[in-house]
Amino acid sequence: MAGKESLTARFMRTTGKARLIFGPAQSSSLNHAMTEENKRLLEAQQAEEKAKWETVTRADGSSYILPRKAD
Repeated sequence: MAGKESLTARFMRTTGKARLIFGPAQSSSLNHAMTEENKRLLEAQQAEEKAKWETVTRADGSSYILPRKAD
């Protein structure tokens, strides 16, 4: 997949003139490592979400989320 151009890159190349109106798109690589600051931010956001919601699993294996009850 290293030599294959992404759908987004092909789209942006094809619609280059539209960028004059809509502005440039993000074109950086998405395959870079996370910084320590971003890892801490992600962990904090996940902890916050876990405090707000709980996942309930049914006997058949399906699951759904419910707001966590305030104690």
